[in-house]
Amino acid sequence: MDIQEYTIKVLIIGDPTVGKTSVVQRYTRNFFSHRYKTTIGVDFDLKVLQWSETEMLKLHLWDIAGQEFHTKLTRVYYKSASACVILFDVTKQQTFKNSLLWKQDLDENVTLSDGHPVPCILFANKCDLPSWAVSKEEVNEFIRKNGFIGWLETSAKENKNITEGMRLLVEKVMDKGDVMSPVQSQGSNINLSHPPLQAHPSPKCC
Repeated sequence: MDIQEYTIKVLIIGDPTVGKTSVVQRYTRNFFSHRYKTTIGVDFDLKVLQWSETEMLKLHLWDIAGQEFHTKLTRVYYKSASACVILFDVTKQQTFKNSLLWKQDLDENVTLSDGHPVPCILFANKCDLPSWAVSKEEVNEFIRKNGFIGWLETSAKENKNITEGMRLLVEKVMDKGDVMSPVQSQGSNINLSHPPLQAHPSPKCC
């Protein structure tokens, strides 16, 4: 049976220290480190998913440094993206407020081939920490107003909801069919037999 491969470019963006690299490492290698290492420019990682008996997905994860927002290089990094994760730190209210700036920058600089915004999910990261600086009601209202497909409480340390959130995001991308095949010059529309996922606005992580 022939396996068709597809490539999805996923942006991982948000302020410095919100845990972008930790989330990527947990998702791709099931690894977590307490040591903080600042991302310079952009880091890359790969996650391969067997989506169906005949479909293989290669997720190219672009972990973009939070400082890059101020350099105006984001439009270069965003090119050809099919999906996005924006993260904020639940203990730092300003990182939540800045999520709107990241979303606006994303929407201004990249769209899907049909002109629609890139599917974007919000991760309320570090949910294992006890002191939240923002309420869940605020987050619900925020995603409703700003075009996110949903949000999840996530923790790279505890490995909470990261795989689930990425699966929800990829499901949305595959539904839109805005992916690339290495043997085709343009994106292909794909009809999936998978049942649609339910987007829960606030699944518990801890």
